[in-house]
Amino acid sequence: MTLQERIIPDPDLTSLASALEEAERTGVQIPPLSERYPGMTFADAYAVQRAWVGLKLKAGRQVRGHKIGLTSRAMQLASQITEPDYGTLLDSMFYEPNGDIPLSDFVAPKVEVELAFLLKDDLRGPGVTVFDVLRATEYVTPAAEIIDARIQRVSAQTGKPRRVFDTISDNAANAGIIVGGSAVKPDAIDLRWAAALCIRNGVIEETGVAAGVLGHPAQGIAWLANRLAPHGEGLKGGELVLAGSFTRPVDIASGDVFTFDYGPLGTFSCRFAGQARGAVHG
Repeated sequence: MTLQERIIPDPDLTSLASALEEAERTGVQIPPLSERYPGMTFADAYAVQRAWVGLKLKAGRQVRGHKIGLTSRAMQLASQITEPDYGTLLDSMFYEPNGDIPLSDFVAPKVEVELAFLLKDDLRGPGVTVFDVLRATEYVTPAAEIIDARIQRVSAQTGKPRRVFDTISDNAANAGIIVGGSAVKPDAIDLRWAAALCIRNGVIEETGVAAGVLGHPAQGIAWLANRLAPHGEGLKGGELVLAGSFTRPVDIASGDVFTFDYGPLGTFSCRFAGQARGAVHG
């Protein structure tokens, strides 16, 4: 993936960001942006994402970290890309483990399991390595990410699935994060072999090991630090970074109880209560 020239004019970024914000507020998804702009590029997608995050920051939200997506080989092949994508974690996205989470906060949510890295030092590319990431990390902890879709996953007009540009514009599908289990120092275990069970209503829906994230979960953190460098940005000490899922997304329905079992790293759960915003319009 390379940053290309943009085709979406600056004035449109504001309207697209507002449309995403309205879709999140009302639960009415918008059509894929890639249908409106067939030639849109990765640069366009990240520009839309930044404009939307900018609206949230103006409204008083705060950046708490970042997420990395599309880290598995299977997801990259399915999306026809060769590297991950990324989005921004905001303070409003964090939920406590072992309690109820209101589905009304989301449009069409799914859940994934992954590891989260709490940084103690800044990381700024280029040239950041896995070893730099491990040195800069205070703790690694189990987490679950709630992903969402403010943009239609399948176009209501054409029946075609959205493209990776749409997912990136949609803040890399980011919507929520639950941190639980036991935090460990990055050298306390072989992070490649950290494993998890995703259990829904007593049924194991997904299993995976963290090596599915680019061979080592810290590799995604290094990639992101280097990826942000051309923008004059980096990762900051105190931020939490979701390293990427090592399971497929699992659908969420009202009343679902999820348990995320990370073995030696602990177990946490949550129950999704109420109704998703998008269900009203589905």
